Amino acid sequence: PMADDRLILAIETSCDETAASVIAGGTRVLSSVVSSQIDLHARYGGVVPEIASRAHVELLIPVVARALVEAGIEGKDLAAVGATVGPGLVGSLLVGLSAAKALALVWDVPFVGVNHLEGHLFAAMLEEPDLEPPMIVLLVSGGHTLLILFEGLGQYRLLGQTLDDAAGEAFDKVARY
Repeated sequence: PMADDRLILAIETSCDETAASVIAGGTRVLSSVVSSQIDLHARYGGVVPEIASRAHVELLIPVVARALVEAGIEGKDLAAVGATVGPGLVGSLLVGLSAAKALALVWDVPFVGVNHLEGHLFAAMLEEPDLEPPMIVLLVSGGHTLLILFEGLGQYRLLGQTLDDAAGEAFDKVARY
């Protein structure tokens, strides 16, 4: 966690949800805006990458604007802009990554790339700030089902993973069936 109250705009577009959040000091969530695409993909029985990418293009700027308004700040107040850089759907990631880099350039702040799975590891600490490594983590996200030894920032050891379908993929297949 950051010792001060620097403000970070975080953007997430790894799959079919367009999300933006403003975080203070690395742990305090000032705003969290998520726009779901579930209705766009429902008829196909799963996420269609091209549809997801095009929806992110339309939704991202309004979602970011709302996150800034809800946090009561402007772009000039930010210390950095972060975005998911992978893993995820390539087209969806490119939309969020391109927008985040452009915003960081316009506001003259650093851009920070965030690994999607590492983001999940640290998300638990927003709810439970007293959690401290080392710990064993079961990470279940979309196409990933991993058992990880989390030893510290950037120190992860993969203990096991699914050999075929990830839990999310298996769930989707059963739901379609």
